[in-house]
Amino acid sequence: MRLCTQCGAPVRDADDFCGNCGTYLGWAAEPQPPQEEVEERPGPVLPGRPEARRPLPSTPDDEVVVGPPCPACGVANPPGRRFCRRCATPLRPGVNEERVRARQRWRWRGDSSRWLRRLVALAAGAVLLLIAILFYPTALALIEDVRDKTSTPVAVGPSSTTATAEVPGHPAGAAADGLSNRYWGATAVGDAVEFGVATPYRLLSVVVHTGAGVEERAFTGQARVSAMDMVIVTADGGSRTVPLPLADRVGPQRVDTAVGDVVRIRLVVRAAAGQAPGRHIALGEVEFFRRP
Repeated sequence: MRLCTQCGAPVRDADDFCGNCGTYLGWAAEPQPPQEEVEERPGPVLPGRPEARRPLPSTPDDEVVVGPPCPACGVANPPGRRFCRRCATPLRPGVNEERVRARQRWRWRGDSSRWLRRLVALAAGAVLLLIAILFYPTALALIEDVRDKTSTPVAVGPSSTTATAEVPGHPAGAAADGLSNRYWGATAVGDAVEFGVATPYRLLSVVVHTGAGVEERAFTGQARVSAMDMVIVTADGGSRTVPLPLADRVGPQRVDTAVGDVVRIRLVVRAAAGQAPGRHIALGEVEFFRRP
């Protein structure tokens, strides 16, 4: 018997590995017999220490050991050893089985967590879809509003102009001909002028010039529109009414609308300033601006 140089456990002379800690025993220094003191004198140099032999399978010359065989090399090991005396393979199969069972449990848990993650992702997708459905109109309106504010309005003329009534010499077409000295003459409150659109577009704003001219004398020479209802008809057949309160002054007055797919615009006179016998209601010019 000898002692392991690593942990001090007793080991057999034929063992290559310590049964307690698995340390390879071939590197242990062999005891050297005491040498008599001799006078130092020149002599031959001893050869280097040879390398320790590698572990080999047991042979019939090894001492007979009764015990369970190693699962790796088949060498018999005494009961109680933790490592094989020939190849240092762990001799506690219970530990290996427990590790296998633990890996299987973790694998099962991994599968469960994967399905759980899928369910969570599916639930999150359903919630996002529900939110998108509920807030789609609001989000679409917000996007359109941003585009309206970042776009440069483009002037667009009507494809046709008609009126429910008009003063001779002041037809409905004069309200959208681009000339400041011409105007549409309405006979009374309640008259309306309608503008057709060749191709549906998004109407951003409307600019209205009231009165019979841009000079003060011409402006006050006739009654002026002071309030109108703008009825906007869209391509889907819907309509939207936008009140247009107007100041009684010379110059353009802008009203923002931001309505999409416009196909027809109707202006209905709701009030007029400066009415008097012999006067008619003048609407100088109407300009429309769309989004590019």
